[in-house]
Amino acid sequence: MIKKILIVDDLHPAFKEEAIKLGYEVDDEPKITREETLSRIADYEGIAVRTKFKIDAEIFAAASNLKFVARAGAGLDNIDEKVALERNIKLLNAPEGNCDAVGEHATGLLLSLMNNFRRADIEIRNGIWDREGSRGYELKGKKVGIIGYGFMGQSFARKLAGFEVDVMAYDKYKTGFSDAFAREVSMEEIVKHSDVLSLHIPLTTETKQMVDDEYFFHFKKPIFFINTARGEIVNTKAVLNNLKSGKILGAGLDVLETEKFPALSEQSWYEELKVNDKVILTPHVGGWTFDSYRKISEVLAEKLKAL
Repeated sequence: MIKKILIVDDLHPAFKEEAIKLGYEVDDEPKITREETLSRIADYEGIAVRTKFKIDAEIFAAASNLKFVARAGAGLDNIDEKVALERNIKLLNAPEGNCDAVGEHATGLLLSLMNNFRRADIEIRNGIWDREGSRGYELKGKKVGIIGYGFMGQSFARKLAGFEVDVMAYDKYKTGFSDAFAREVSMEEIVKHSDVLSLHIPLTTETKQMVDDEYFFHFKKPIFFINTARGEIVNTKAVLNNLKSGKILGAGLDVLETEKFPALSEQSWYEELKVNDKVILTPHVGGWTFDSYRKISEVLAEKLKAL
C-alpha cells in the first residue's frame, strides 16, 4: 500500500520534496476545507497542518489510517494530544525551525518599547518633535526574566547576549539548565528582580490565563512585558490594568487572547488596547519569517525521516 500524506496548509515545498524522496505520495492542498479533509482523511497515513484548523477528536475519528500529524510550527495546542496519544499517533513539530525568528522578534519588541520607537515615529509624522517625551532606557545592566527555557526561551537569551544584561530563567519542568546565556532561578527571584519579563511557554490547561492581576501583583519592580508565546496565557485586561498603575512600563504583544478580525474588534478590551501608546502589537508573526517558513519544513522533513 502506498504511504500518503495530505498537506492541508501552506508549507514550504521542502517538506513535500523530502517526503516524496522517502516514498510518500503527497497531496499538497493548502486550500482544502475542514469538511473536505474529513471526507478524505481516511486515505492518509499522515497529515501536515500549520494553523488552518484544529486536528481534534472529530478529525482523528475520521482518520482511520493516520500514523502521524506534522505541525508546521512550535506549539501543539491546535492538536488534541490526548486522543493522539490514545491512538499512538506520532506528533511532529518544529520549534527548532522558528526559534531564531521568535528570539529576534522578542528582542525587537523589547528594544522598540524601551526606546519609544512607535510613539516617536507617529509624532514625527504628525509634526511633533519631542526629544524628552521619546527618551528611553538602556538594556545594559537590566535583569531579564524568562519564563520557559525551551527552544524559544533559549533563543531569546542568546539574542540578548551582547546587551550585557543579567538573564534569569525559570522553567517549572526543567532543572540544571543554566548555560552561558541564562542562569536558572526560582520564580521568587524572577518576581523580585526582573526589569523585563518575557513568556516562552506553551498553552496548556495549566498555563491558560496564568498571567493575570495576581500574577503581576507579585513583581517588585515596574517591568517591560513581552509575550510571543500564546495569547490565551495572558489576561489582556490585567495587562491594561497594570499599564495604568505603572507596574508595566510597556507591553509588546505578538499574540492575543482573541486573534484575527472581526473577532478581535468585538472584545471589550480591544479599544483600550488599541489606543494605548505603551503597547506594541504584531499579528502573531514572531515565528513566521521568510526564513522560518523554509526552516520549519526542513525540520519536519528530518523528523519524518526518523519515524
